[in-house]
Amino acid sequence: MKRRHFITGTALGASALALNACHRAEENTTTSSVNINKGKKVTLKLATSWPAHFPIMGTGVDNFAKRCFALSGGSLEIKIYPKNILVPALQVFDATSAAQIDAFHSGVYYWKGKNSAFSIFGGMPLGLTSEEMITWMKFGGGYELWRALYAKFNLYPIIGGTTGPQMGGWFKKEIRSLTDLKGLKMRIPGLGGEVMKKLGVNPVLLPAGEIYTSLERGTIDATEWVGPALDSMMGFAKAAPYYYTGWHEPGSILEITFNKVRWEKLSEEHKAIITAASEEMTSNMLQEFRYKNAKALQDLPKHVQIKTFPKDMMDAAKIALKEVLLDESKKSHDFKRVLESYEAFYALNKPYDDISTKNFLDIRG
Repeated sequence: MKRRHFITGTALGASALALNACHRAEENTTTSSVNINKGKKVTLKLATSWPAHFPIMGTGVDNFAKRCFALSGGSLEIKIYPKNILVPALQVFDATSAAQIDAFHSGVYYWKGKNSAFSIFGGMPLGLTSEEMITWMKFGGGYELWRALYAKFNLYPIIGGTTGPQMGGWFKKEIRSLTDLKGLKMRIPGLGGEVMKKLGVNPVLLPAGEIYTSLERGTIDATEWVGPALDSMMGFAKAAPYYYTGWHEPGSILEITFNKVRWEKLSEEHKAIITAASEEMTSNMLQEFRYKNAKALQDLPKHVQIKTFPKDMMDAAKIALKEVLLDESKKSHDFKRVLESYEAFYALNKPYDDISTKNFLDIRG
């Protein structure tokens, strides 16, 4: 799985789909369901797992709401509630499922405890990039599986952004070998956390607002978050000088998920507008992350040391990942079914990716 990733195609694809969705919304104005709701103001409450106007992820969903309002001519208003205003950051899933709110914006990997298969939709360590993930979801059967599993919780999910490749995290002490991980307390969610657990790490799940304080006070010894842009804003460099390149989240997917009953009551016009605006948000978020991470990398404090994890650790991580996937597949039929779909797309995609993107990047140098 020694691969290099290059992500550009999502932007063009998402933009085209957004335009198509808008055209479909116009065409659907003749349907009876839209005629019934034509002119009727709809207001939805959407809670996020981020602080108010949090850069890129938070502002991305803010702009999504504005686009829905504009595209609908004001008939669809989505009110955004940052974490802890209506519900705590990591309770948005349950609140939407119970119809306490209409929708939420968060990361899919947070809900692994609900169903281990959900962690695959969030992104796989050493796996698919953002572009590849979205391709699998749209064309390789991922969306159908995701929606079928979420339906059991009365939820309807839509891709609501992606981060691109993430960094491996901030560490207070340098990791020179696999043994340096033993007993380390690290904020790391999802399958990446399960792999690190097998390597001797104690994984901890924390929302954004609690990470820096935990790192500074020594409650945790290391943390991953996203990339240079948001990591710098969070101030992690003040508490941990060693910054490691990534492997565990090459293409994390975020979600805009609706209460399923509420979604089904929306007009076809409003559904199409939400779909178009979410496609646009996903494209814009990926592009913004790439640009701002590139800029922020140049401005990291001089004391920060960018490192790659030692070979013995990464060799062990690859073995541990296989064990985690096998263990989870034995415990959960849902996990096994989603993993089979994911791996089938990976096998289909890799030969072409090797002779196209990977080959080009090797040539480019």
